[in-house]
Amino acid sequence: MSVIVLESVTKRYESGAETVVALDAVDFHADRGEMVSIIGPSGSGKSTMLNMIGLLDTPTSGTVRIDDRVVSDFSEADLTEERRSGIGFVFQDFHLLPMLTAVENVELPSMWDTSVDRRDRAVDLLRRVGLGDRLTHTPDELSGGQRQRVAIARALINEPDIVLADEPTGNLDRDTGATILDELTRFTDEEDVAVVSVTHDEQLVEYADRVVELIDGVIQG
Repeated sequence: MSVIVLESVTKRYESGAETVVALDAVDFHADRGEMVSIIGPSGSGKSTMLNMIGLLDTPTSGTVRIDDRVVSDFSEADLTEERRSGIGFVFQDFHLLPMLTAVENVELPSMWDTSVDRRDRAVDLLRRVGLGDRLTHTPDELSGGQRQRVAIARALINEPDIVLADEPTGNLDRDTGATILDELTRFTDEEDVAVVSVTHDEQLVEYADRVVELIDGVIQG
């Protein structure tokens, strides 16, 4: 069963007298253990599609399902909890808090759940990405590639079903980008998560199990 499914999802924005169709009857799915890359030119609807998958926006029409549950049936509390525990995010600009150490940044998404202590998992994840000797370093003491590894560990802290990666190699050189993609690929298998990436980077496409091309809000092919 697919962990995330979009069925005929359309998103329209009203801009004065003009209607902008960001997504037009999009069908999409991603399975656990699969890396899917969404590609397309600027303005093609990639970010809107990622927001739909990440439950950050709602469709004008169509259906979004998470584990065969219809998202439109979720309460606000359900949506918040699903985003917190079921979905991890990796961004181009890392989005680490500068005053926190690496391990504290990784723990951050779990700090609102007082029923569980995630410190051991945070340490384990950082060790698995080769940062066992950087646990107490702040972001300004880490390279760009190391910061992105921290971001990947943070995305996995709550054992999500889906990891969304928005241009995860955009600020990295090619060799460092390849290292990051190796890490994402490994965690896709080890954690059995669905990784959905939005990218302009052909290097990331090479690592994907499946590539989806989006042009003018329409999936090609």
